[in-house]
Amino acid sequence: MYVTRPHALAADAGATELRDRAEIVDALYRFGLGQDLADRALLASAFAEDSVLDFRPAAATWGGEPPLMTGRDTIVDTILRGFEGRVTTTHQVANPRVEVDGGTARLTALVEAQHLLTADRSVHALLKNLYDVDLVRAGDGPGWVMRRVVIDNVWLTGDPVAIFG
Repeated sequence: MYVTRPHALAADAGATELRDRAEIVDALYRFGLGQDLADRALLASAFAEDSVLDFRPAAATWGGEPPLMTGRDTIVDTILRGFEGRVTTTHQVANPRVEVDGGTARLTALVEAQHLLTADRSVHALLKNLYDVDLVRAGDGPGWVMRRVVIDNVWLTGDPVAIFG
């Protein structure tokens, strides 16, 4: 489920493996910053067209029941419409672990996500979430996109109304 092997790189790792690892983690950075800036193109660039985003395990922590999001356009629309004019977010990625297997990869990371209501910044929710991500190469280029993202909650403080209303 999670990337837990004891070493980050193979003994014979070269420039291609290092570039792949940077591009893999960058897909998660694009996901977070795309939300924070409400940048549709940046957010969409993080996902494969047929991607799936499952926030249900995290939301179950406080009784939330979001839908399973399937397809890049659905994911981007759901996230941006859900926050637009209502919530300000900031995301920070920590402890990324990567496994590359040819044209696919796995990523495990912790993501801290702050959500503040725009109209009343005293209403906020801070989440520390554990991400389990499958990625694929983006076309013929060096980039990577997320195909499957499962988000589970490690802890939450604040008011979940700041996330879903």
